[in-house]
Amino acid sequence: PHPSPDESGQTLPANMVKRRGEASFPFAPRAGFGWTGRRRPVGGGTRRGKLSLMRHKDRTALVTGGCRGIGLAVALRLAEEGADVAIISVSPECVAAGVERIRALGRRSVGVAADVSKTEEVERAFGLVTQELGDIHYLVNNAGITRDQLLLRMKDEDWDSVINVNLRGAFLCTRQVTRSMMKNRFGRIVNVSSIVGLGGQVAQANYAASKAGLIGLTKSVAKELGSRGITCNAVAPGYIQTEMTRDLPEEFRSWAEEHAPLRRLGSVEDVAGVVSFLLSDDAGFVTGQTLVVDGGLTL
Repeated sequence: PHPSPDESGQTLPANMVKRRGEASFPFAPRAGFGWTGRRRPVGGGTRRGKLSLMRHKDRTALVTGGCRGIGLAVALRLAEEGADVAIISVSPECVAAGVERIRALGRRSVGVAADVSKTEEVERAFGLVTQELGDIHYLVNNAGITRDQLLLRMKDEDWDSVINVNLRGAFLCTRQVTRSMMKNRFGRIVNVSSIVGLGGQVAQANYAASKAGLIGLTKSVAKELGSRGITCNAVAPGYIQTEMTRDLPEEFRSWAEEHAPLRRLGSVEDVAGVVSFLLSDDAGFVTGQTLVVDGGLTL
């Protein structure tokens, strides 16, 4: 349409002229189109094209706690997108099953049964991985446990075990991989924190402290290693459907679904996609950040 005058007699640009049946907001998009005029996929999602599927080609990743839940989803996502993937977990059977699934995708994989809270086991595990797969380019510190209890009833061992696995484990693994990353002047580290580390939670003082500590560790590592081409970021998942959250009371699950703007619990694939982005070249100028993956629950 040709430009039209408004009530003051001024001429309006064509894209501000209201058409019959359209919204009056300037530049209002037509049905089925976004602000760029490009047609959006149905449902608002994005489709993974062939180019993105291999964005981690020639890279080696190590995922702790990588044989189930979020860790396994991350490991499989990275393998799908071209990376060789090593996983560490305390269960030999779980590790073997995870390695089998990664190799089924055509990628090289190594699994090590180890306790990430123990220095000697971390050193042994990383030695085996580098011997088989070479230098590690990506580290995902995902290993985590819970020992929920009210503060007055929480035992010393409940506190210590959660802090040791969730926070000390991330420290030990990050320290172990730092030397080779600095030598190569390249590395990507992602720490899996939690929205509980941002806002706390009743009966989870140990877990909240460990996850909040991961965010502080993330920022410090980002500042310390950034000049060597190494980025360090964190993700803070909300309520994700995993074995760890499977036993939540139904009323709590319903509350989370009702209060999240997206009206659902998250999936492990939701988190894996964000981790994959942070490890990719697309996030090469992102460091020291915590990306919340909670469907908007903490807004």
